[in-house]
Order: sequence, then structure tokens, then C-alpha cells
Amino acid sequence: MTAGRLIVWRHGRTEWNLQDKIQGQADIPLDEVGVSQAREAASRLASLAPTRLFASDLQRAAATAFELASLTGLKIEYDEALREINVDDWAGMTMAELASLNPEAAARIRAGEPQRRGTAGETVEEVAARFCSALERIAEQGTSEDTIVVATHGLAARVGICLFLGIPQDYWPAFGGLSNCNWVSLLPSRNNRWRIEEWNAGSLPEPVMSDDPQR
Repeated sequence: MTAGRLIVWRHGRTEWNLQDKIQGQADIPLDEVGVSQAREAASRLASLAPTRLFASDLQRAAATAFELASLTGLKIEYDEALREINVDDWAGMTMAELASLNPEAAARIRAGEPQRRGTAGETVEEVAARFCSALERIAEQGTSEDTIVVATHGLAARVGICLFLGIPQDYWPAFGGLSNCNWVSLLPSRNNRWRIEEWNAGSLPEPVMSDDPQR
């Protein structure tokens, strides 16, 4: 069996988002705006009558999921595989600081080329595989009547969804980053595949402040 709909929901804003700092798996909380974003988005998602709620165990995603859990009574099911990309010792740097310290790595990231984050972090390919596996596992737990919400992070969600859909990596940069508290809606399609219903949905276009620079 498989779920009837998957909603992959990025967390609300943090102070590090606002400061253009690379977060990775640093456990940064939502700021006041982020809490308000999560509350507003949760009221919209609640109208879809979600039946299960998964979340990254990092507090910015967990706090975002909490707002939906409060409205729906759903239990939050935490999964470490839904965490953001591991950036190791790059956490806390701004993109400008990274470009000054390691211009070659920063250039490769902006060009969408392979680059391990930090000294011993993950590559985009590795986080995509991790996140895709989590989505497959979550989707298989549902039935056609289920709408499953997954509260998570921007870069991990973008590349993980692309791999989940079978999109070749050369085309991943064509999918824009997710704004804070926006989501991607996925529906089952033919031949046990999935399709995009909505991408970066939830509000009018907002700036993308995340670990996913596509500039």
C-alpha cells in the first residue's frame, strides 16, 4: 500500500536563516517570525485533514510540526533521516564567509557541482539518498486514504524529492528552493510512481533563506 498524498513541509524561519548562516544539522530554534509562519501554515495544512505527521528531530522542524499537531491531535513521529544536510564545521558560517575561506567549494556549490559540505559532512547526493529512502519508507506505511505530512528542511527536501520522483540529477537545479514554511504536495501516479501536485506552495513568493543557495 502507499499513501494518498505526501506533503513535504519546510520549517519556519530561524535567526540563522535571517543572517544567511549555514545551519546544516546545528539545532537552531525558530525565531518569533518562524513560529508565526508555522502556525499560519499549519492552519492551511490542517484543512487537508492529515492522518499522520512525521518530522525531523531537529528543533526547528519539530517545533513547526508541533503547530500542526496542536490543531489536529496527531502524534509527531520523529525520524533522524529527515534532517538537513550535514555541513560539519561549516555550520554557523555565512555564505560570504565560506566564499572567502574556500572560494572553490563555494563556487562549486553555487554551480550545482559535487562538493562535500565541511570537512566530514555530506554531499548533496548522500543527503538525497538518505531523504529519498525515508520518503519511500513513510509512503509505504500509508494507504490511499492517508495524507501524510513530513516536516523537514529545505535542501534535504528539494534533492530528496527529486530523487524520489526519479528525476535525473542534472535537472535538480531546475527545482527552486523552498521558502520557510512552504511545502511540496506529491500524489501517487501510474506504475508506482509519484508526481508533483504543488511545489513551494503555501503563500505568495518569499525569499529563500536556507542552506540551499541557487544564485
